[in-house]
Amino acid sequence: MGTVGRLIAVVLFVAVMVPSGLLARAWARAADRRLVASGSVELVPPSEAGAAVLTRQARHGRRVRQLGFVLGLVLVGVSVAAFAEASVFLWLPALVTGLLAGVLLAEATRPRPRWATGSRRPRRSEQMSPWLLWTMRGAVVGELAAASLLWQAGSLRQGVAVAALVAPAAAWVLAEVALLRLVVRPLAAEGADVPVDEALRTWSAHLVVAASSTVALLPLGALLLVAGVDLGDRVTDGVDLLPVALVAGGFSAITAGLAVAWFLVTWLRPVRRSAPALAG
Repeated sequence: MGTVGRLIAVVLFVAVMVPSGLLARAWARAADRRLVASGSVELVPPSEAGAAVLTRQARHGRRVRQLGFVLGLVLVGVSVAAFAEASVFLWLPALVTGLLAGVLLAEATRPRPRWATGSRRPRRSEQMSPWLLWTMRGAVVGELAAASLLWQAGSLRQGVAVAALVAPAAAWVLAEVALLRLVVRPLAAEGADVPVDEALRTWSAHLVVAASSTVALLPLGALLLVAGVDLGDRVTDGVDLLPVALVAGGFSAITAGLAVAWFLVTWLRPVRRSAPALAG
């Protein structure tokens, strides 16, 4: 590869890394939405039913996420039984997958709030940015397509390929179930509970989208790196930019997945009731 080819490869690598930066910026804006939602809860005191809902929702989330940790340990044991010594590289992904599954299960099985509901149903855009939602869906579809193609090409073992297909697909289903429940349930009718209701919906929507995005982006990045390395071993005439694009896409997806995972951790803190800002 000559000087021009190297320059083109560098420009292509940088260009493919741009989407990860845009996604991180979008999640930084979502953090601002979290601050607004939590601040609105502090403006007025919730009713007794609203305060009870906050406590019950926080307790439910902790319990189910603990089950997710147990599931992660079970997945570690399954990987040891299936891959023996090679499973040492799968312990961390298995544990993280279990933890993220706990997050998704907690949001998909949230108990219905025990307060009076109105007639208006919320719009999806009121809960989160549609761009983040469709990015999650696109990442899942891309990961499933990449895993299928690499499996057919013989670049993935059957066990790894099945795991790469099942985990993101299951996470996507749980995320869509949780998002659907948020939309079909009417908003709270009592004025004091409306900010609490909106904050809980905002938290839940961002948690499931972030968890599902992480489950898809990290393996997608690994699969793209595998595909890029495999293609890079070929001997070709001239400049072959496809391996460079795949490797850059892999690094971009992994970077984006780690960024989303960091924002996910900040969303795990439950909506809390504090002293009302307008009290006294």
